Amino acid sequence: MIFVIVPAYNEEKSIGRVLGGFFETQFKDESLKNMKVVVVDDGSIDNTVQIASQAGATVLRHEINRGQGAALQTGNEYALEQGASIVVHFDADGQFNPVDIESGLMTMKNKGVDVVLGSRFLDNRSKMPWSKKYLLLPISRFVNRLLTGLKLTDAHNGFRILSRKALQKINISQDRMAHNSEIVKQIKQHNLLFAEHPVEVVYAEYGQGVGGGLKILQDLLAAKFLR
Repeated sequence: MIFVIVPAYNEEKSIGRVLGGFFETQFKDESLKNMKVVVVDDGSIDNTVQIASQAGATVLRHEINRGQGAALQTGNEYALEQGASIVVHFDADGQFNPVDIESGLMTMKNKGVDVVLGSRFLDNRSKMPWSKKYLLLPISRFVNRLLTGLKLTDAHNGFRILSRKALQKINISQDRMAHNSEIVKQIKQHNLLFAEHPVEVVYAEYGQGVGGGLKILQDLLAAKFLR
């Protein structure tokens, strides 16, 4: 069984559209037609929970806002308890394309890997701001490699596909932005096989911005001291 985990915090403007994309996409892979979509609400104070429930998703709730890493860990634990064979991490803000799930699963199957990591740089579908693409992200990739030991084309991409084996090995203890580096570091620590896969990211606005990029770098440096 495939579970899609969607961490969400005050995403009432986009969560309905994101979930509609899952349920309306005509997947060819039969296993995706019965996938379970789980929204982990991270202490939202808007209508995220109501909209997600009405759209047909299973909703888990944090009473307070703990961070995306904590929401993903809650979702991972739930999926394991429910017997998931594969888990997909998918953002709630509408930037990802559901069709990339099916092609990502093909990459996992064809390459025989435990983890598939999304990358904005393996095709030309993602139109990102110049300063983000040529200034912030190259620095993030470099620091990420120093801290995790893995060379990736992208850094802090929220699209991932994890096998049950990977789910059983990876434990997210970093509640906020450093969780991404923690996951990558544990892929190396546990000798999990991985592959990158092209995914589309649609930018409605700049996104993290320079301040957000610096916060990511701060979290990456903090991740160096993860145990």
